Amino acid sequence: MIPLWAGIALVAAAAQTARNAAQASLTATLGTVGATQVRFLFGLPFAVLFLGVVLLATGEALPALTARTWAYTTMGAMAQIGATALMLITMKSQSFSVTTAWLKTEPVIVALGAAALIGDPLSWPAMAAIAVATAGVLVMSVKPARNPRDWMAPGPALTGLLAAGLFGLSAIGFRGGVTGLESGGTLIRSTTTLVLSLSIQTGTLLLWMGLFDRKALMASLGQWRGSLGAGFLGAFASQFWFLGFALTSAANVRTLALAEVIFAQLVARFHFGQRLPLRQGIGMGMIVLGVGLLLQSQIKAP
Repeated sequence: MIPLWAGIALVAAAAQTARNAAQASLTATLGTVGATQVRFLFGLPFAVLFLGVVLLATGEALPALTARTWAYTTMGAMAQIGATALMLITMKSQSFSVTTAWLKTEPVIVALGAAALIGDPLSWPAMAAIAVATAGVLVMSVKPARNPRDWMAPGPALTGLLAAGLFGLSAIGFRGGVTGLESGGTLIRSTTTLVLSLSIQTGTLLLWMGLFDRKALMASLGQWRGSLGAGFLGAFASQFWFLGFALTSAANVRTLALAEVIFAQLVARFHFGQRLPLRQGIGMGMIVLGVGLLLQSQIKAP
């Protein structure tokens, strides 16, 4: 039987693909910082609503926030802000699906970082599966360069990889934040951590934009219809990501998130009208193989 966390991660990946598409379309009118804060400012009310529903449905009390939860969630929140901004910068010069592929070099970073920082288990079969899936991302995204010096030139590849690293750090932080709560079930702990994270991110960006970019802040409020949709999709995706982090290691969740590359290809083809070469189709096949190997290793694990 497919693990519960796998289904949860697939729902999150689909919702995040839709969120990224909505957020990318806002960059032209709001700028990078303005479009970045949309997922947090307009996502927070939905996260609070989710928490209220969970409290009513479960009858559980709100778990007490621990020092570990504060520290790891703050780390994850700040890393995600930087990663989102870099993602949107990359999307300005690369196709939607290729940008998504660059971001999905994240699982190896998550696997090694989570094992070192929060003690997430990492088996050799799982690491091999992560390597196969990540290699598929690289095959899909990287064009052979005529001039070897082109590989060292700054540009979309660099910003995409930096974004992937920060997204990896944010996943580790959020996993640490959820597991740092000492009471409550999986649902209440993950939703509480989500609200804490979005509160930190919203407060940080409102302060920054109030001081340095009021024009973008007012523009995002003026674009509230489109921003509300991106905020809902962001909160919805995050709710499922955090549930996944509560159930299994960050590396497992973020590797299965590579399915987002497949979803992004569908968005790129039917929404943005972008076509991708055979090389990227081969890369996506490798991603599917790696994800399948990961699920097999988890199903067989004792």
